Amino acid sequence: MGPAKRLICDGVQVEEGRKGVRFTVQRHGETQPAFVIRYDGAVHAYVNQCAHVPVELDWMEGEFFDLTGLYLICSTHGATYLPDTGRCIAGPCSGRKLVRLQVEECDGKVYLVEE
Repeated sequence: MGPAKRLICDGVQVEEGRKGVRFTVQRHGETQPAFVIRYDGAVHAYVNQCAHVPVELDWMEGEFFDLTGLYLICSTHGATYLPDTGRCIAGPCSGRKLVRLQVEECDGKVYLVEE
């Protein structure tokens, strides 16, 4: 039996370089906020927590990208992340990464793959 999959949303809700979809995950015995975005045609998901200090990234619900739609940005500190790897490329946590979550898109739906 393979890993469990949990439906996050319809794939059309996650637009390229635009608003992401928030959801929650269970990690280390607690519920944590998370999000899924689309970048370069693929979906990517992360725990919604800056690598600098434990604050959520989005400045309004689901708003994770900068104005160009090319980078994820922390609304509190301005840390800038690559959407496809979660690596911080500018700001107070340069070189560190967001916590990646495994997701897949199948038949027009986005699923969290739970280990």
